Amino acid sequence: MTARNQSRRDFLKTVGVGAAAAAATGLPLFATPKVHADAPTPKSAAETAVKGLYESLTDEQKKAVCFEWDHTTKERGLLRSYISNNWQITNKQIKSDFFTKKQQDTIHDAFKGLISPVWYERMMKHLKDDTGGKEWGADQSIAIFGKPGELKFEMVLTGRHMTLRADGNTESHVAFGGPIFYGHQASRVTGLIEKDGHPDNVFWPPAVLANNILKMLDPKLQKQALVMTSPRESDIAFQGKEGKFPGLPIKEVPDEQKKELRKLLTSLLEPFRTEDQDEVMACLKAQGGLDACSFALYSDEDHGKDGVWDNWRIEGPAFAWNFRGNPHVHVWVHVADDPSVKLNARG
Repeated sequence: MTARNQSRRDFLKTVGVGAAAAAATGLPLFATPKVHADAPTPKSAAETAVKGLYESLTDEQKKAVCFEWDHTTKERGLLRSYISNNWQITNKQIKSDFFTKKQQDTIHDAFKGLISPVWYERMMKHLKDDTGGKEWGADQSIAIFGKPGELKFEMVLTGRHMTLRADGNTESHVAFGGPIFYGHQASRVTGLIEKDGHPDNVFWPPAVLANNILKMLDPKLQKQALVMTSPRESDIAFQGKEGKFPGLPIKEVPDEQKKELRKLLTSLLEPFRTEDQDEVMACLKAQGGLDACSFALYSDEDHGKDGVWDNWRIEGPAFAWNFRGNPHVHVWVHVADDPSVKLNARG
């Protein structure tokens, strides 16, 4: 059985579970979250690990890292949907005496389930570089919202240059379970400034592709694609179909370069598990595909003054992938099948 067919089989099982849960709780059937056929499910690898972790937690541990689905705080609002470039969702580090060794391993299994296996070593490198050489989990924390195995749940994993989520697609409409963040500072000149050219930065290669695509365009289209002023990096709220997107409308790009833009999108998705990749593509298709998006590179923050544009983005009605390479790499991502989904972010 192919992975795609396996996902579709799990999708049918999920619908059945959701209907049963709705009946058991008295909720109307339409309360069951929308599930894309190839999206993660509560039985995906990461979500299975989250459920196992939850069941292993003591009451004391649950008080510290488990919350109601709609838990809010004064500082961060709806906590499960919050995103920032460097933050801890709770004050309990994974690699600490608060969690048992088995629980730490289970959280690591959940993390591994969220990323592509071929990216595991690169992800571990970025996390080590970004925490001054600390071991995985020493500078990351988690929170669990809802109850894994029931109608809605989500684990959020945070730290410097990382916000990832495992929700089994119980968060309706949104890819990745909500907005995500990833980044890397692979080298240091001083402070936050990375060496020119971003050597050894695991997330830099898509920027090279983006710059090469610009060079392939004719001068008129290059002028449209190159924008003078970078947006605020966390500006990834959806504009909807009537939005004004900066840069070059992809529908105006010739077929040859459009193929390269599809390769660029593939490169951006590559670090993540196949199920999340599939859901991103389904969400994008629901909003008109790449032809409904724009492609922009920004000339105002040329790190290294080398004519390689470090800041760029692809944006559509319910799609925002914002790449900032100055002074080091930050990437903000927000994708859904419905532009009414709100953003809760702080750069």
